[in-house]
Amino acid sequence: MIEAAIFSKLDTGLLDRECHKIAKWWMTHSVDQLHGGFFGEIDAKANPVIAANKGIILNTRILWFFSEAAYNYDKAEYRLIAKRAFDYLQTFFEDKQHGGVLWELDYQGQCLSGKKQTYAQAFAIYALSAYYRLSGDERALAQALEYFDLLERHAIDPQFGGYFEAFSQDWQPLDDMRLSDKDLNYPKSMNTHLHVIEAYTSLYHVSDNPKVGQALTSLLAIFEQHIILQPSMHLSLFQSTDWHDQSPAFSYGHDIECSWLLWEAVEVLNQPALTQKYKKIVLTMAEVCLNQAIGLHGQVCDQYTFVDQHTHQDSYWWVQAEALVGFLQAYQLGGGVKYKLAAEKVWQFIQQQHIDREYGEWFWLALCDQGPHDDTYKAGFWKGPYHNGRAMMVASHLLQQSEQQITQQTEQEVEHEMAK
Repeated sequence: MIEAAIFSKLDTGLLDRECHKIAKWWMTHSVDQLHGGFFGEIDAKANPVIAANKGIILNTRILWFFSEAAYNYDKAEYRLIAKRAFDYLQTFFEDKQHGGVLWELDYQGQCLSGKKQTYAQAFAIYALSAYYRLSGDERALAQALEYFDLLERHAIDPQFGGYFEAFSQDWQPLDDMRLSDKDLNYPKSMNTHLHVIEAYTSLYHVSDNPKVGQALTSLLAIFEQHIILQPSMHLSLFQSTDWHDQSPAFSYGHDIECSWLLWEAVEVLNQPALTQKYKKIVLTMAEVCLNQAIGLHGQVCDQYTFVDQHTHQDSYWWVQAEALVGFLQAYQLGGGVKYKLAAEKVWQFIQQQHIDREYGEWFWLALCDQGPHDDTYKAGFWKGPYHNGRAMMVASHLLQQSEQQITQQTEQEVEHEMAK
């Protein structure tokens, strides 16, 4: 049962404080002083798994988070962690022979898998763009643009458009293109395209490179034409080469995450026609999530599976983090107070069920969904300070924007009354 305790309301100060707590946890527990970089895994009680392999997704998520946190809060200690992640990527993860980033290293930094997952190259671009904005280090921008060129050269489908999932270390086709064991083996996926659009948005923001802008515009068209399903407004999770939907489910977490990431892309492109079109799309996606995905405790449910026609109530940390931002984005866009109320409920659920008050960081799975022996890692191949840390920063920013809009509107109304 969910306790009926009263938790702190949603406000910018509280979100900023939680972001600092997340950053402190990672600075305290994740730094691998013996072998360099960061531990590949940290268990449920914040103990490092010394010999765990190190994955590129975790390293780039650490690089992205501390770059953004240092930029937003101007803290020297965050800048140092960002530089550590950047240096480790340069020294160990960068593929000096074939370009791009390697997929997995052992705990001493030796390559275990050099496959080129498009998803991973995108995260490298995303992180390097953030580090360039923070540091002004031209190496980071040059490398991000180099990885962009590699994806545009090797990963694009010249016949049907979009990006293929994965390649061998030397950029040759693979039979098994799955991102993880949980994914289906199809040549294209929503998840990869979502994170390519996220990466290109950040790269265009810091570079203003016209080729990146063109690619980003094309990605928006791909989402509209092939990935956002009509009329449901859910996302197609997996696709054949010619874009036939192969989805086994709807993913509510990805639906709401996609809604606000699409809006970020539209904002950075600053094209009035796109802005008008995608405002409606974004708000409709958020409305569908609000109408269909809210669980028994105000959380956003994991997914709806087609085989058993069942909405899964399980709560994963990343889903709630993205829902918090997605609902606040819909509120800020004028969708109505119902979205702020939904965000408040999600935030209360996060505080009650996902933030670990004893060992720090966030539980992968909500307390109410855990079994008696659940010990899922706090940090690892797929869990960094990215979803929750990003949610704290972006949600704080969105709340500030909404408060400013309300203040301006009130001032305008007062001036109008005084002028009568």
